[in-house]
Amino acid sequence: MSQDLYLDITDLAHDSPGWLRLLAELWTEAGLLLFGVLFVAGWWRARPADSRAMALAVLAPLGTAFGYVVSELLKSVVDEERPCRAVAGAAASIVQCPPYGDWSFPSNHSAIAGAAAVALALAWRGIAWLTVPMALLMAFSRVFVGVHYPHDVAAGLVLGALATVLFVTLLTGPARALTDTMRMSRSAAATWLAGAGPAVPTTVTDRAVSRRRREPMHRRS
Repeated sequence: MSQDLYLDITDLAHDSPGWLRLLAELWTEAGLLLFGVLFVAGWWRARPADSRAMALAVLAPLGTAFGYVVSELLKSVVDEERPCRAVAGAAASIVQCPPYGDWSFPSNHSAIAGAAAVALALAWRGIAWLTVPMALLMAFSRVFVGVHYPHDVAAGLVLGALATVLFVTLLTGPARALTDTMRMSRSAAATWLAGAGPAVPTTVTDRAVSRRRREPMHRRS
């Protein structure tokens, strides 16, 4: 069934306008760059937020890298030939077919896309409306350009998403503690990277100063 669907999609790609084929070819790589831009934006957005928000923002790209590593390990075990070489009668792939030994299952691009979409959604609530369609479109583009079966990209999406959820769940606590430490550090670089955190309300600060002034001298010493 996956092979039949692959034939249908690649036939559609072959009959599509040249500009659409070019967009699909560009998106398979440009989507990764856009996810990178969103990682930076998420980190910047978390700098004035609490330590948990910063921890999630920092773990987002790391969790995505972990999802890629997991997919690459599985790819090294499952020796599935690329459909652009294995499927007889298929339209020529839009991009060059990867060399022999660069196996098809699972799709690394899809694993990265699935991991990034979930990681960003965990760190930045409300952005799933953008990241999930991005990931699905990237996965579809890998079949459209002819280098993966549909089951390759479906497995990559699920594997990347699950790996990232596990990674973020296990490391949020340590990352949060590290963020707190960096924010209290005397190092300007560390505090800049971790961000200042939420601002302390002026009334709270004034009360602390006032309480300090009212303390007897012997208690201060």
